[in-house]
Amino acid sequence: MAATPQKPAAAQQPAAATPRRKVSRHRGEGQWAVGHLTPLNGNEQFKKDDDGLNVRTRIETIYSKRGFDSIDPNDLRGRMRWWGLYTQRKPGIDGGKTAILEPEELDDEYFMLRVRVDGGALTTRQLRVIGEISQEFARGTADITDRQNVQYHWIRIEDVPEIWNRLEGVGLSTVTACGDTPRVMIGSPVAGIAEDEIIDGTPALEEMKRRVLGNKAYSNLPRKFKTAISGSPALDVVHEINDVAFVGVRHPEHGPGFDLWVGGGLSTNPKLGVRLGAWVPLEDVPDVYEGVLSIFRDYGYRRLRNRARLKFLVADWGAEKFRQVLEDEYLKRKLVDGPAPEQPVQQWRDHIGVHRQKDGRFYVGFAPRVGRVDGTTLTKIADLAEAHGSGRVRTTVEQKMIILDVEEGQVDSLVDALEALDLTARPSPFRRGTMACTGIEFCKLAIVETKARGASLIDELERRIPDFDEPITINLNGCPNACARIQVADIGLKGQLVLDDRGQQVEGYQVHLGGALGLEAGFGRKVRGLKVTADELPDYIERVLKRFQAEREDGERFAAWVARASEEALS
Repeated sequence: MAATPQKPAAAQQPAAATPRRKVSRHRGEGQWAVGHLTPLNGNEQFKKDDDGLNVRTRIETIYSKRGFDSIDPNDLRGRMRWWGLYTQRKPGIDGGKTAILEPEELDDEYFMLRVRVDGGALTTRQLRVIGEISQEFARGTADITDRQNVQYHWIRIEDVPEIWNRLEGVGLSTVTACGDTPRVMIGSPVAGIAEDEIIDGTPALEEMKRRVLGNKAYSNLPRKFKTAISGSPALDVVHEINDVAFVGVRHPEHGPGFDLWVGGGLSTNPKLGVRLGAWVPLEDVPDVYEGVLSIFRDYGYRRLRNRARLKFLVADWGAEKFRQVLEDEYLKRKLVDGPAPEQPVQQWRDHIGVHRQKDGRFYVGFAPRVGRVDGTTLTKIADLAEAHGSGRVRTTVEQKMIILDVEEGQVDSLVDALEALDLTARPSPFRRGTMACTGIEFCKLAIVETKARGASLIDELERRIPDFDEPITINLNGCPNACARIQVADIGLKGQLVLDDRGQQVEGYQVHLGGALGLEAGFGRKVRGLKVTADELPDYIERVLKRFQAEREDGERFAAWVARASEEALS
């Protein structure tokens, strides 16, 4: 038997004891499932103090009546996100002050309001209401995002209850459109109608929404949670960069179902999602979705905001452990092993143009400029959809739109009418492949302008390289947070301040080249020291694309050429 340790002499003589050095205990990563329930930062504290969903009552009964100055700071910069509201950037603040000023110095007294459009699915009645709200309350703004939502700007807190009333009157909502919550569930915009569809995920998406939206069991997550589901062989929902994704596959024994992916995400620490190797039948998708969501809630890292996304837990655990925890602790059953999705045949995944539906009618996809539309245009699109189709429209993850159910004899008329609105169904590769985040015009995190610059860049490239006909994606982001998916674009442009040839600090971009999703997913290459000013941007892209045209091998994609090109060729 081991001897019992003797007390040290100092312990026997308290008066002469040396002061004990305070030992700091590591409090873990804030994972609820292992007992770390004490909030470890201000975000976790305000969520514990009051559920974000509860702020709606205060907005309706207090803030909308007393005005902006009556809003509690934890509601203003925290809980109001649970209902799709962010304060927008005060006009006139340049990008150099973004990281210097305090939040209250950046806040304008107007809001961005995000409308959920799960699966991108809208009726013309809903679209018309969105357009009317834009015109009446949002100074005409209504951007289509790369997650199929619609975003307003210039919203006054006094008008929010009426906006909610109108949206909810047609079955739309802003609930958990932002915040540490289950965000919009993106889905194939041609679900249920495409000729080549493997399986229609719409029933699962609707059930997932029913279970989690507005449910306080899932309204306090470590960070945001992004979801995608598609049965399209085009892989049209950027599944590789979502927290959870269900991708249509055909199991050799069990038939059509979904391949399960987890842990994707971009921002400043990008990671591609990983396959769990599990095949999920349509009827089981909502259970599996809730299981993955619950793992994130219970095991997600809450200590540091910059490590609170699911991708960090997946990276630490690995696919095998994640699947085991999902099966053993949450589903209480094993999942069936399944195949990976096949690589898509087409390089464009945006459904732009005229395509036959499985019922013999057609859908027509068209391209606004970098997702920027306005309320008047949206109501005109609703009119066109009713005149030429059945009254169904869709938004896409590429900031584009689709009108469904068009009879063959109506197609040409619709295409011409769209062209008259500058909404072309026959866009150049530049119009088709360029998208941009909100940028410094409204976003408090942004450093540079994006939307107007993206639109002008399209015009310049169409003029300078009219013969360019290869698929190309050009994504502009106003800051490092990658809302516009810069790391997975052919040409990704991360906004920052750079020095021009006179040594003056001006708006510019760090360049990422050769990123991709779907065909050969991977992150773009950064050429050492390669930064361009905003003014130099058209010249730089023209130069690189002309080199690609001159050097590419037969059938070679831009990303493949970038991977083998010299730094000189990319500069």
